[in-house]
Amino acid sequence: MITHIQGKLVEKNPTDVVIECNGVGYFINISLTTYSQIPNQENIKLFTHLHVREDAQTLYGFFQKAERAVFRLLISVSGIGTSTARTMLSSLTSEQICEAIGSGDVPTIQGVKGIGAKTAQRVIIELKDKVLKLYDLDEVSMSQNNTNKEETLSALEVLGYTRKQSERVLDKIIKEMPAGSVEQLIKMALKNL
Repeated sequence: MITHIQGKLVEKNPTDVVIECNGVGYFINISLTTYSQIPNQENIKLFTHLHVREDAQTLYGFFQKAERAVFRLLISVSGIGTSTARTMLSSLTSEQICEAIGSGDVPTIQGVKGIGAKTAQRVIIELKDKVLKLYDLDEVSMSQNNTNKEETLSALEVLGYTRKQSERVLDKIIKEMPAGSVEQLIKMALKNL
């Protein structure tokens, strides 16, 4: 198993990179999240997952170990392949995916292109315990956090802000103050919007 590759960044595209390591160029598939985190410098290091199939051996690269861990969890679910997992990690951050799974938030997971209601439910059912255990979270705090977030988003929509814009700002605020009340979250969001 190839666990990471460190070398010279030869080519960088939104879906893949080529890293030269000791004269060998490795073609590595990446998510948009990883793409946005890769610095424009010559030497880089990516954590990798080698996916072996009967007809192909494919490398997937991740800027952070946490993203690789979530990718591996996602591909363990029946019906989720490597391309779907990569699409999920391109649409949502690994933290957002874990929050959605931990709190049973089907609409967030279903919002990813190519994932229907049944697949989203299967992801939550199969991974909820693993995610809660892996990240040492408890269901009560996850659902409380999610309820506050939803109430805040609804309030901001009523005030005329778009859901996508509000969600981006709100995610940053929740990271800074995870135990914030709905009122505190709204006040902070309005300052940043």
